[in-house]
Amino acid sequence: MLTPEFKEYWYSGVAELNSYVLEQARYGETRDGEAVLIFVTEPFDLEKQVKADRKGPNTISVMKLNRVRKFLTGVYPYSIMSSVFYPVSDNRHALKLTTSIQEWCGHVYAQLNNRESFEVRSHSYFESEADQKIDLPKTLLEDELWTKLRFDPDALPTGAVMLVPSLEYLRLKHKPIKGYKASLTLSETGKTRTYTLSYPELNRTLQIHFQGSFPYRIEGWTETYPSGHNPGSPSITSSARRKKTLLTPYWRKNANSDVSLRDTLGLSMK
Repeated sequence: MLTPEFKEYWYSGVAELNSYVLEQARYGETRDGEAVLIFVTEPFDLEKQVKADRKGPNTISVMKLNRVRKFLTGVYPYSIMSSVFYPVSDNRHALKLTTSIQEWCGHVYAQLNNRESFEVRSHSYFESEADQKIDLPKTLLEDELWTKLRFDPDALPTGAVMLVPSLEYLRLKHKPIKGYKASLTLSETGKTRTYTLSYPELNRTLQIHFQGSFPYRIEGWTETYPSGHNPGSPSITSSARRKKTLLTPYWRKNANSDVSLRDTLGLSMK
């Protein structure tokens, strides 16, 4: 059941834009960058598994998260974007995940569709990864937890679980797309709370920091894993800290005069 508070905030015809100061680990060093989390509700076509042009008998309301990261590695830039389509009913897995990574060496794209199984299609300019078709048994998805916590953090899964890491991480670190054993913990109620995901096999820990009261805005995150491809490599940490939040129908803010809204969000990278 959706509370009046939830409906008023998430069905007011605007999106929630959050900008972050980013320190992104790549090639054994941390890089200064920017991140943006865009949360918005929209109708989703269950059959075609895309945003619906209009509501109908085959549509469902989802909360969409577009997660964007931009940073430089020396002379060339990285641009990463992931999309999560999570049902507002909060009673099933994400319906779809996509991730794209662009940099001057090439680009990578991965997509997971929630059908009879998790159908994964991945494309890469690396020969060893190239074009892959993978069917996974349904299990928890790290990417869906970023949206699930916006509904009710106390309903987040905890304890020992099988968890598919974020598609961003799996593609950046060239890891097999599958479930891994993980341990999930949630801090006590407070002004700010932390949801911690630990993967012993990957030697990776992700902490998502968020407001302890509605609307449970994400304040930042830290992610630690080996700097090299060897699990025994020294650890390195990426982190993000929220700068600004703006509630706006950004899809209508596409005129030259709207560029000033980037200043409002404290964004400098194109």
